Amino acid sequence: MEKLFSLRRRSMLGLMASLPLAAASRPAFAASDLGFNELYGKFGVLGLEFSDKVKKLAGKEVAVRGFMAPPLKAEAMFFVLTEVPMSLCPFCSSDADWPDNIIVVYLSEKQTFTQPGQTIEVRGKLEFGSWTDPETGFVSLLRIRQAEYGTV
Repeated sequence: MEKLFSLRRRSMLGLMASLPLAAASRPAFAASDLGFNELYGKFGVLGLEFSDKVKKLAGKEVAVRGFMAPPLKAEAMFFVLTEVPMSLCPFCSSDADWPDNIIVVYLSEKQTFTQPGQTIEVRGKLEFGSWTDPETGFVSLLRIRQAEYGTV
C-alpha cells in the first residue's frame, strides 16, 4: 500500500511540475482557428464575399497557419501571410487585384522574419474590409492586428 501511495505521489508531483511548461506553450488568449479555405463564403455580383465565419470572428482573436511572404524591408512591423510559399511579396495596388489567399499581418512588436518556406502560425485580432495603410499606401481586405507568430 505504501508503495502505491509513493507511486501516485510521484506521478502527481511530476504532473504538477509540467503544468507551467504546458501553460507557457500556448498564448494566454483562446484564439479561434481560421483556415484559408474559410475566408470566403461565395462568389456574388461584386466578387468574392467574406464567409460568415470571418464576419463572426471580426475583432476577435484568431489563429491562422500559412507562410510569410518575403517582407519589403527588414525593419517592417508587418508582413503578408500566404496560403502557399511565395518568392515575391504579393501586395497589390488596389483591392480589386487583391489575391484571395493572403492576409496582411501587423505585428504587436518587431520580430525576426522567417524563411518563406517555413510554416508559421499567426495569432491576433481579425479585421476585414478594404483599408489603406496611411504609411505605405498598401490596400488590404483582410488583416490580423496586434499579432504574434511562431514557427510550426
